[in-house]
Amino acid sequence: MNEQGGSSFAVPQGGLAPFFRKTFRPLYAGVFLVACASISSCTGQTNSQPPELSPKAAQAHAGSPRIVKTQGANKFQNVHCGVQDKAGDLWFGTTGEGVYRYDGKLFTQFTVQDGLNSNTIWSILEDRNGNIWFGTDNGACRYDGKTFTAVPITATDVGDLYLGKSSITVPSPRNEVWSLMQDKRGTIWFGTADGVFCYDGKAFTRFLAGRGIMNPSGLSLKAVQCMLEDRYGTIWFGSGPPALECICRFDGSSVSSSKPGGEGWFRSIMEDSHGTLWLGTRHQGVWQYDGKGFTNFTAKEELNNRGTGSLTEDAQGNIWFASLGQYPELGVWRYDGKSFTNFTTKDGLPDNTVFCILRDRSGNLWFGTNNVGLARYDGTSFTDFSEDTSLAK
Repeated sequence: MNEQGGSSFAVPQGGLAPFFRKTFRPLYAGVFLVACASISSCTGQTNSQPPELSPKAAQAHAGSPRIVKTQGANKFQNVHCGVQDKAGDLWFGTTGEGVYRYDGKLFTQFTVQDGLNSNTIWSILEDRNGNIWFGTDNGACRYDGKTFTAVPITATDVGDLYLGKSSITVPSPRNEVWSLMQDKRGTIWFGTADGVFCYDGKAFTRFLAGRGIMNPSGLSLKAVQCMLEDRYGTIWFGSGPPALECICRFDGSSVSSSKPGGEGWFRSIMEDSHGTLWLGTRHQGVWQYDGKGFTNFTAKEELNNRGTGSLTEDAQGNIWFASLGQYPELGVWRYDGKSFTNFTTKDGLPDNTVFCILRDRSGNLWFGTNNVGLARYDGTSFTDFSEDTSLAK
């Protein structure tokens, strides 16, 4: 998250006034989990008789120096996202194995048996109050340090003149949350399968239903896979399928879309220390936005015409790109301002399909890969924290 000062374009807290002039009427929907043995629901209710865990699951729950897989994830499932919390712990969300928390020594796994509403995690955010939010394929879930609680996205809105609709349907209880962001004023944004929603700590509002927001192109902002508030307060959205609305932005009054190179699918957005935006796409590598226009940064590089996932700037100002999406996969790339360096499994990555790059406060980079792989790079070498397959039986 960008921690630099905001501007008059930042969206206000407290219902996003004055842009949103409408009445909120939250609905309450329960999200219930059915598992082979019931221990706790996402509402925080617990059963007095927790199920007996297998030796492997008990090891993962008690803590292990490496990731332990207990949910049967296959080689195409991955470590998809990560965040470091205020206490210094690292959280990694996976597509199939729930969440792992790393305290610097041991990994502890949390799954639906602990109260998560799904073992497929698309996004993670720590809010200003220290709550950890998880965007899953079954909605949003929040961890307050003790309990996992499902948070239904229950906004209803009475019409949207700019989209030409007299009413908007209520979000499905199983609303996939692809991306999460907290803006400078504290509002939490949810990029979901049903559009973008904003949460002020009390109620959800559907972003595009704001009467003060101009939306001349009729954008839906469905399946937004990444979001960013830049140093000027502009909100950026990277659209994915099925909407494929390219790269969108909200300048405080209107929403617009750009389609550089004809690319419709943007997977990641990162602002570097100089204020340049870096955009990872599904088909055309990496683009830059300098405040005036878009440039295909990798047009002449091997990354061109390849999918790019996570983007990160390291402590030395190098830009790292995660490559994925087309074969052969190419691991990760580092750009030092002059040239590119490629790192693959030959250098210590667990897999060459990389979804997540996380920079911790010690300056280490963490790479989440296919086959629920995880590695740390300390500037010199990689350390693999993936499951030890010799002990995986």
